[in-house]
Amino acid sequence: MTSTTESLRELLLSRIRDVADYPKPGVVFKDITPLLADPVAFTALTDALAELCVRHGATKVVGLEARGFILAAPVAVRAGIGFVPVRKAGKLPGATLSQTYELEYGSAEIEIHAEDLDADDRVMVIDDVLATGGTAEASLDLIRRAGAQVAGVAVLMELGFLAGRARLEPGLDGTPLEALITV
Repeated sequence: MTSTTESLRELLLSRIRDVADYPKPGVVFKDITPLLADPVAFTALTDALAELCVRHGATKVVGLEARGFILAAPVAVRAGIGFVPVRKAGKLPGATLSQTYELEYGSAEIEIHAEDLDADDRVMVIDDVLATGGTAEASLDLIRRAGAQVAGVAVLMELGFLAGRARLEPGLDGTPLEALITV
């Protein structure tokens, strides 16, 4: 790991707050709002994610609801590419593509506008945290169903103990999954 990468990691980690027993007892929530409030840290994060988009030839960025929107929109602007939100079902007007995926207890559904991606697009999926990988996996399915290619998945933080990477890697077919921080 280079000193630049390590210093970025240290900066980002120093701005992420652990909140014990939220949203339920036994869970340690990783709160990124202090990072977002720090213009130096937020800019460094945006630059690092935009560089990944450029390096992997992305033409669009998909941001996953809701914190992924906050990260992905400025990344798209910085990289000079389009931004496409992936929303919870029923939140987008007009024609959509939807994908249902399994949660620990039940299922959920996400959607994108059907016309926002096409065969010429290479899409980088951006989110704040990779946990179990269900939402990211469903977004990859949506991107491919829209006819676009996956350029990769980039997250601020990967919770390695939840094995989301193992769930996603078979569907990535060699495209990168990059986490700036792994805990």
